Amino acid sequence: MAIKGLRETVKKALDKHNNDKSLLVDILQDVQATIGYLPKAALVETGKQLGVPISRVYSVATFFKAFSLTKRGRHLINVCMGTACHVRGAVKVLEQIEQELKIKRGGTTRDLKFTLETVNCVGACALGPMVIIGEDYHGEMTPEGIISVLKQYN
Repeated sequence: MAIKGLRETVKKALDKHNNDKSLLVDILQDVQATIGYLPKAALVETGKQLGVPISRVYSVATFFKAFSLTKRGRHLINVCMGTACHVRGAVKVLEQIEQELKIKRGGTTRDLKFTLETVNCVGACALGPMVIIGEDYHGEMTPEGIISVLKQYN
């Protein structure tokens, strides 16, 4: 994204939230929703336009797991690693995804199709192991079953 477009994206998010410094999290969410992640230039521009030190902006952006400082895939995969999912085979499901997509957790496929992450618990323990892709929840996942699920996403 060009600097001009980036400035406009940040300004739009700031205008939406009335340049309220206390809404920095909301502002960063809007910027990330538009760009897809929070590049360094977006953090600097947000701090500059809002009058907040870059250290504060960076602190917020790195504190919350919802923010990403690197490009993410179109489809975010979250594998639940909570106790119930873990004992039901979540590790094997995660390993199968890593093998299938040729990435490790925290990684993104070269074609920017998938980003793979883990979460501590999604609160659907009776359906574990759980895999969430975007907004779609896939329960009782198996290493074999995840292959066909992944093929559903373009």
